[in-house]
Amino acid sequence: MTNLPLFPASIVGSLPRPLFVQDIILNQGDPWSPEMDNAVRYALALQESAGLDIVSDGEWRRKSYLEPIAQVASGIAHWFKDGQSWHTIVTPLQQVNPGWFAREAKFLKQHTGRQIKVCLPSPYLLGERLWDSERSRQAYPTRAEFRAALVPILRAEIKLLAEAGADIIQIDDPHICLFVDSAVRAKYPDPEAELAEACRLVNATVEGITGATTALHLCRRNKGRRGWIGEGGYEPIIPALANLRVNQLVMEYSIPVAGDLRALRLLPQRFTVGLGCVDCRFAHIDTPEEIVARVQRALRYVPAERIILNPDCGFAPGSQAEVPLDEAYQKLKNEARAAEILRAQYSRMMPPSLSGAG
Repeated sequence: MTNLPLFPASIVGSLPRPLFVQDIILNQGDPWSPEMDNAVRYALALQESAGLDIVSDGEWRRKSYLEPIAQVASGIAHWFKDGQSWHTIVTPLQQVNPGWFAREAKFLKQHTGRQIKVCLPSPYLLGERLWDSERSRQAYPTRAEFRAALVPILRAEIKLLAEAGADIIQIDDPHICLFVDSAVRAKYPDPEAELAEACRLVNATVEGITGATTALHLCRRNKGRRGWIGEGGYEPIIPALANLRVNQLVMEYSIPVAGDLRALRLLPQRFTVGLGCVDCRFAHIDTPEEIVARVQRALRYVPAERIILNPDCGFAPGSQAEVPLDEAYQKLKNEARAAEILRAQYSRMMPPSLSGAG
């Protein structure tokens, strides 16, 4: 990632959606309306004011972080249940609206001078969430066949994203991270083979992509104020992660169940690390000093030039997550302030070529 300072401050993806944004996306239903364009400009202004070096559109155009695949491809049924958005594959996929994600990127490039990030769900994650043994069987008899059909569609979207100028293209797959949990692993006859397949699908999705940093986001699910799903350190999945052909791993480390930071020393040096050093789930607002302390602990195992600061996860993967936007703003503001403190401490220790642009 060029033209970035040491310890760039980033966002993982989503921001909490104010009620007016929920009204636009859930009631009006047009993610590209003038009203939504204005809302995304506000999301950008918020991140720029906080001091972030890498920004997103807050994913405010999305009903959920899985929903855009239904915008790109036909064959996916959608409905609401208990106020939540659900999708299931029911007929064979057909790519009917290519470039949906690239359209997000183009809007961002027109309205900010910061580096931009756009996120997509992984084929494995979509297979876990969208395939149903009863409703999906006629379209794809097995979950594996559905996952395989997703790869060329997502790869085409990523290629268009890179051409549109996205600086960071992030694939989201919290399910890969759930393999840190022994209870999750016990559900599979061969958890290592399942994990390897999930990583293979990521590699297939980014194959041949150039011109942008590719990243994989790993977290233990984000249930907002209710916390997380999986528990355990990253050590059990490090060997599988080592085979990934992405540039960056976006990992969470501010929660107690994320394990010991020493796992970072096991990662191949070719990865940069999006270090989760800011809590995104609970009401406590990490101070800049708390964030700095987390990063300093990570620096025992990863050099400064490989670290990007970010929250543990997106603030609101679901469109109706009840997280105050002002709370997220203050957390991001403190993250950016922590980055400034770290630069002042470590820039003088770095060679000139590394102390400015990253």
